[in-house]
Amino acid sequence: MTVSSLYDSPRLASLVSSILFLLVWQLLASHLDSTTLPAPLAVARVIWLETLSGQLPYHLGVTLLRLAFSFSIAMLLGCAIGIAMGRNEKLNHFFDNWLVIFLNIPALVTIILCYVWFGLVEYAAILAVVINKLPNVIVTIREGTRTLDRDLLEMAKSYHFSKRKTFLHVIWPQLYPFVMGATRTGLALIWKIILVVELLGRSDGVGYQLHLFFQLFDVAGILAYSIAFVCVIQIIEFSILKPLDKKALRWRR
Repeated sequence: MTVSSLYDSPRLASLVSSILFLLVWQLLASHLDSTTLPAPLAVARVIWLETLSGQLPYHLGVTLLRLAFSFSIAMLLGCAIGIAMGRNEKLNHFFDNWLVIFLNIPALVTIILCYVWFGLVEYAAILAVVINKLPNVIVTIREGTRTLDRDLLEMAKSYHFSKRKTFLHVIWPQLYPFVMGATRTGLALIWKIILVVELLGRSDGVGYQLHLFFQLFDVAGILAYSIAFVCVIQIIEFSILKPLDKKALRWRR
Protein backbone atom coordinates (compact mmCIF):
# COMPACT_ATOMS: atom_id res chain seq x y z
CA MET A 1 0.00 0.00 0.00
CA THR A 2 1.44 3.36 -1.02
CA VAL A 3 0.63 6.90 0.06
CA SER A 4 -0.67 7.68 -3.42
CA SER A 5 -3.13 4.78 -3.24
CA LEU A 6 -4.53 6.22 0.00
CA TYR A 7 -5.14 9.56 -1.69
CA ASP A 8 -6.80 7.81 -4.64
CA SER A 9 -9.20 5.95 -2.33
CA PRO A 10 -10.88 8.19 0.26
CA ARG A 11 -12.65 5.25 1.90
CA LEU A 12 -9.38 3.35 2.32
CA ALA A 13 -7.70 6.45 3.71
CA SER A 14 -10.55 6.89 6.20
CA LEU A 15 -10.28 3.25 7.27
CA VAL A 16 -6.51 3.43 7.76
CA SER A 17 -6.89 6.69 9.68
CA SER A 18 -9.50 5.12 12.00
CA ILE A 19 -7.30 2.08 12.65
CA LEU A 20 -4.34 4.33 13.41
CA PHE A 21 -6.45 6.36 15.84
CA LEU A 22 -7.52 3.18 17.69
CA LEU A 23 -3.92 1.97 17.84
CA VAL A 24 -2.72 5.25 19.33
CA TRP A 25 -5.61 5.16 21.81
CA GLN A 26 -4.75 1.58 22.80
CA LEU A 27 -1.05 2.40 23.23
CA LEU A 28 -1.81 5.42 25.41
CA ALA A 29 -4.28 3.43 27.53
CA SER A 30 -1.74 0.61 28.00
CA HIS A 31 1.04 3.05 28.85
CA LEU A 32 -0.98 5.07 31.37
CA ASP A 33 -2.77 2.01 32.82
CA SER A 34 -5.33 4.29 34.46
CA THR A 35 -9.12 4.37 34.77
CA THR A 36 -9.03 7.92 33.38
CA LEU A 37 -8.25 6.50 29.93
CA PRO A 38 -9.89 3.11 29.37
CA ALA A 39 -8.89 1.00 26.39
CA PRO A 40 -11.09 0.88 23.25
CA LEU A 41 -12.30 -2.64 24.10
CA ALA A 42 -13.41 -1.50 27.56
CA VAL A 43 -15.45 1.32 26.02
CA ALA A 44 -16.88 -1.06 23.39
CA ARG A 45 -17.94 -3.41 26.20
CA VAL A 46 -19.82 -0.57 27.94
CA ILE A 47 -21.57 0.31 24.65
CA TRP A 48 -22.60 -3.33 24.22
CA LEU A 49 -23.91 -3.72 27.79
CA GLU A 50 -25.76 -0.40 27.73
CA THR A 51 -27.35 -1.36 24.41
CA LEU A 52 -28.46 -4.75 25.74
CA SER A 53 -29.97 -3.12 28.83
CA GLY A 54 -31.91 -0.66 26.63
CA GLN A 55 -30.45 2.40 28.36
CA LEU A 56 -28.31 3.57 25.44
CA PRO A 57 -31.05 3.29 22.76
CA TYR A 58 -33.58 5.03 25.04
CA HIS A 59 -31.42 8.01 26.03
CA LEU A 60 -30.01 8.29 22.51
CA GLY A 61 -33.53 8.33 21.09
CA VAL A 62 -34.66 11.05 23.51
CA THR A 63 -31.72 13.27 22.58
CA LEU A 64 -32.25 12.68 18.85
CA LEU A 65 -35.93 13.60 19.20
CA ARG A 66 -34.99 16.88 20.87
CA LEU A 67 -32.40 17.46 18.17
CA ALA A 68 -34.96 16.88 15.40
CA PHE A 69 -37.52 19.28 16.90
CA SER A 70 -35.12 22.09 17.72
CA PHE A 71 -33.14 21.72 14.50
CA SER A 72 -36.27 21.82 12.33
CA ILE A 73 -37.67 24.89 14.08
CA ALA A 74 -34.33 26.74 13.93
CA MET A 75 -33.80 25.95 10.24
CA LEU A 76 -37.34 26.91 9.16
CA LEU A 77 -37.40 30.17 11.11
CA GLY A 78 -33.78 30.97 10.28
CA CYS A 79 -34.28 30.49 6.54
CA ALA A 80 -37.44 32.61 6.50
CA ILE A 81 -35.92 35.45 8.53
CA GLY A 82 -32.58 35.25 6.72
CA ILE A 83 -34.20 35.54 3.29
CA ALA A 84 -36.37 38.44 4.49
CA MET A 85 -33.37 40.32 5.90
CA GLY A 86 -31.27 39.60 2.81
CA ARG A 87 -33.93 40.94 0.44
CA ASN A 88 -34.99 43.95 2.52
CA GLU A 89 -32.21 46.39 3.50
CA LYS A 90 -34.43 48.42 5.86
CA LEU A 91 -35.43 45.26 7.72
CA ASN A 92 -31.80 44.15 7.84
CA HIS A 93 -30.60 47.48 9.29
CA PHE A 94 -33.37 47.47 11.89
CA PHE A 95 -32.70 43.95 13.20
CA ASP A 96 -28.95 43.74 12.65
CA ASN A 97 -28.13 44.86 16.19
CA TRP A 98 -30.54 42.29 17.58
CA LEU A 99 -28.74 39.63 15.59
CA VAL A 100 -25.32 40.69 16.87
CA ILE A 101 -26.56 40.60 20.47
CA PHE A 102 -28.00 37.08 20.16
CA LEU A 103 -24.87 35.86 18.37
CA ASN A 104 -22.72 36.95 21.31
CA ILE A 105 -24.88 35.71 24.18
CA PRO A 106 -23.21 32.56 25.60
CA ALA A 107 -25.23 29.39 25.15
CA LEU A 108 -25.00 28.63 28.87
CA VAL A 109 -26.63 31.96 29.74
CA THR A 110 -29.54 31.33 27.36
CA ILE A 111 -30.10 27.85 28.77
CA ILE A 112 -30.08 29.03 32.38
CA LEU A 113 -32.44 31.95 31.64
CA CYS A 114 -34.92 29.69 29.81
CA TYR A 115 -34.99 27.29 32.76
CA VAL A 116 -35.36 30.16 35.26
CA TRP A 117 -38.14 31.89 33.28
CA PHE A 118 -40.11 28.84 32.11
CA GLY A 119 -39.11 26.12 34.56
CA LEU A 120 -37.42 22.76 34.08
CA VAL A 121 -39.84 21.69 31.35
CA GLU A 122 -39.39 20.24 27.88
CA TYR A 123 -40.40 23.30 25.86
CA ALA A 124 -37.90 25.42 27.81
CA ALA A 125 -35.14 23.02 26.77
CA ILE A 126 -36.22 23.12 23.11
CA LEU A 127 -36.53 26.93 23.20
CA ALA A 128 -33.01 27.30 24.62
CA VAL A 129 -31.56 25.21 21.81
CA VAL A 130 -33.51 27.08 19.12
CA ILE A 131 -32.46 30.50 20.44
CA ASN A 132 -28.80 29.44 20.39
CA LYS A 133 -28.93 28.05 16.86
CA LEU A 134 -31.27 30.55 15.17
CA PRO A 135 -28.86 33.53 14.80
CA ASN A 136 -26.27 31.38 13.00
CA VAL A 137 -28.82 30.17 10.46
CA ILE A 138 -30.12 33.71 9.88
CA VAL A 139 -26.63 35.09 9.23
CA THR A 140 -25.72 32.27 6.80
CA ILE A 141 -28.96 32.51 4.81
CA ARG A 142 -28.91 36.32 4.83
CA GLU A 143 -25.45 36.37 3.29
CA GLY A 144 -26.53 33.78 0.73
CA THR A 145 -29.56 35.88 -0.20
CA ARG A 146 -27.34 38.92 -0.72
CA THR A 147 -25.30 37.01 -3.31
CA LEU A 148 -28.31 36.12 -5.48
CA ASP A 149 -27.76 36.93 -9.14
CA ARG A 150 -29.88 40.02 -9.84
CA ASP A 151 -29.79 39.39 -13.59
CA LEU A 152 -31.42 36.00 -13.13
CA LEU A 153 -34.10 37.53 -10.93
CA GLU A 154 -34.78 40.21 -13.53
CA MET A 155 -34.98 37.53 -16.22
CA ALA A 156 -37.51 35.55 -14.18
CA LYS A 157 -39.55 38.72 -13.71
CA SER A 158 -39.46 39.57 -17.43
CA TYR A 159 -40.67 36.06 -18.31
CA HIS A 160 -43.49 36.42 -15.76
CA PHE A 161 -42.38 33.55 -13.52
CA SER A 162 -44.68 32.92 -10.60
CA LYS A 163 -43.24 33.37 -7.11
CA ARG A 164 -43.15 29.60 -6.65
CA LYS A 165 -41.37 29.03 -9.96
CA THR A 166 -38.91 31.84 -9.26
CA PHE A 167 -38.07 30.36 -5.89
CA LEU A 168 -37.69 26.78 -7.14
CA HIS A 169 -35.74 27.50 -10.32
CA VAL A 170 -33.87 30.74 -9.61
CA ILE A 171 -33.51 31.39 -5.88
CA TRP A 172 -33.27 27.88 -4.41
CA PRO A 173 -30.36 26.60 -6.59
CA GLN A 174 -28.31 29.62 -5.53
CA LEU A 175 -29.27 29.41 -1.87
CA TYR A 176 -28.80 25.65 -1.59
CA PRO A 177 -25.06 25.68 -0.73
CA PHE A 178 -25.75 28.16 2.08
CA VAL A 179 -28.63 26.04 3.40
CA MET A 180 -26.40 22.96 3.39
CA GLY A 181 -23.67 24.91 5.14
CA ALA A 182 -26.12 26.00 7.84
CA THR A 183 -27.39 22.42 8.10
CA ARG A 184 -23.97 20.86 8.57
CA THR A 185 -22.69 23.44 11.05
CA GLY A 186 -26.10 23.31 12.73
CA LEU A 187 -25.88 19.60 13.43
CA ALA A 188 -22.37 19.98 14.79
CA LEU A 189 -23.41 22.84 17.07
CA ILE A 190 -26.91 21.91 18.10
CA TRP A 191 -26.22 18.48 19.58
CA LYS A 192 -23.49 19.96 21.80
CA ILE A 193 -25.97 22.54 23.09
CA ILE A 194 -28.59 19.82 23.66
CA LEU A 195 -26.16 17.88 25.85
CA VAL A 196 -25.66 20.96 28.06
CA VAL A 197 -29.43 21.52 28.19
CA GLU A 198 -29.97 17.91 29.29
CA LEU A 199 -27.14 18.05 31.80
CA LEU A 200 -28.56 21.15 33.51
CA GLY A 201 -32.27 20.47 33.56
CA ARG A 202 -33.53 17.18 32.14
CA SER A 203 -33.89 13.72 33.65
CA ASP A 204 -33.17 11.78 30.47
CA GLY A 205 -31.05 11.97 27.34
CA VAL A 206 -27.35 11.56 26.60
CA GLY A 207 -26.41 14.74 28.48
CA TYR A 208 -28.17 13.47 31.62
CA GLN A 209 -26.31 10.16 31.38
CA LEU A 210 -22.97 11.93 30.93
CA HIS A 211 -23.71 13.89 34.12
CA LEU A 212 -24.33 10.65 36.02
CA PHE A 213 -21.14 9.06 34.71
CA PHE A 214 -19.21 12.21 35.65
CA GLN A 215 -20.45 11.98 39.22
CA LEU A 216 -19.27 8.35 39.32
CA PHE A 217 -15.96 9.20 37.59
CA ASP A 218 -16.85 6.55 35.01
CA VAL A 219 -14.77 7.64 32.00
CA ALA A 220 -15.64 4.49 30.04
CA GLY A 221 -19.33 5.37 30.30
CA ILE A 222 -18.70 8.97 29.25
CA LEU A 223 -16.72 7.85 26.20
CA ALA A 224 -19.26 5.14 25.35
CA TYR A 225 -22.23 7.50 25.16
CA SER A 226 -20.18 10.20 23.41
CA ILE A 227 -18.90 7.81 20.74
CA ALA A 228 -22.36 6.32 20.21
CA PHE A 229 -23.89 9.74 19.61
CA VAL A 230 -21.05 10.87 17.31
CA CYS A 231 -21.55 7.67 15.29
CA VAL A 232 -25.27 8.44 14.89
CA ILE A 233 -24.47 11.98 13.71
CA GLN A 234 -21.98 10.56 11.21
CA ILE A 235 -24.61 8.12 9.92
CA ILE A 236 -27.00 11.04 9.39
CA GLU A 237 -24.25 12.93 7.54
CA PHE A 238 -23.30 10.09 5.19
CA SER A 239 -26.76 8.57 4.64
CA ILE A 240 -28.88 11.73 4.36
CA LEU A 241 -26.94 14.98 4.00
CA LYS A 242 -24.27 13.90 1.52
CA PRO A 243 -26.72 12.13 -0.84
CA LEU A 244 -29.00 15.18 -0.76
CA ASP A 245 -26.04 17.43 -1.50
CA LYS A 246 -24.91 15.24 -4.38
CA LYS A 247 -28.41 14.99 -5.84
CA ALA A 248 -29.11 18.72 -5.68
CA LEU A 249 -25.78 19.63 -7.28
CA ARG A 250 -25.77 16.91 -9.96
CA TRP A 251 -26.22 19.58 -12.66
CA ARG A 252 -22.77 21.00 -11.90
CA ARG A 253 -19.74 19.74 -13.78
